[in-house]
Amino acid sequence: MRVERIGDAVLYLADCREVLPTLTGVDAVVTDPPFGMAFRSGYRNVFHKAIANDDNEALLQFACSLPALHSRYVFCRWDNLSAVPKPRSVITWVKNNWSMGDLEHEHARQKEEILFYPGPQHRFPRYRPSDVIEAPRTGNDHHPTEKPVQLMCAIVEWTQGVVLDPFMGSGTTGVACARLRRPFIGIELDSEYFEIACERISAAQRQPADMFSAATQAAPAYQPTLLDHIPQDPADEHVARLWQEPEV
Repeated sequence: MRVERIGDAVLYLADCREVLPTLTGVDAVVTDPPFGMAFRSGYRNVFHKAIANDDNEALLQFACSLPALHSRYVFCRWDNLSAVPKPRSVITWVKNNWSMGDLEHEHARQKEEILFYPGPQHRFPRYRPSDVIEAPRTGNDHHPTEKPVQLMCAIVEWTQGVVLDPFMGSGTTGVACARLRRPFIGIELDSEYFEIACERISAAQRQPADMFSAATQAAPAYQPTLLDHIPQDPADEHVARLWQEPEV
């Protein structure tokens, strides 16, 4: 096991099943675990190796059951829903283009699901978000299933406290936490992706604090109207700024 401390982030190069029993004080889980796709990168400028332990849904089920005081947000596909505990909400991430899939007998896939499980101390920090969020796909430069920083910043803002990503990959959740000045715990099994995560999170931590001031201001509690109006979740102005990742 290797442990790196970068600002408010603690990163482990290890199997999360060995690290998690030693952790305390986790408020939120935000993660994209292997969920049985047996995914391997193709048709891209950058080719990546296969994802470890991605041949079944066991780690997805494990992620959905992790204890968290505030909330859990876990990525999956539509065909995983029957294999996991029933979530309180299923958020749909709508992408700006679609993946390949079966070109003749399948509708083009342009979305991904995020399972939401509230914890015993859950409350929405800013407002009640929609269960649909739009964000462009990345070029997967760092990881075969890399998520956009814009998307992860929005999800982290739905949570409170210490954020845990037990399947950290190339560290996008940690980058989002660094930009939002949130404490982060990341665990990654693959040494190559761990090094990339360390570099990206370190670069995000070095950015001047004033560029994050809008993101770190306390927001007023959500006040429902008679119609319980739900504002659209949004890549609002400060989240859009946070999306631009510096080169490392």
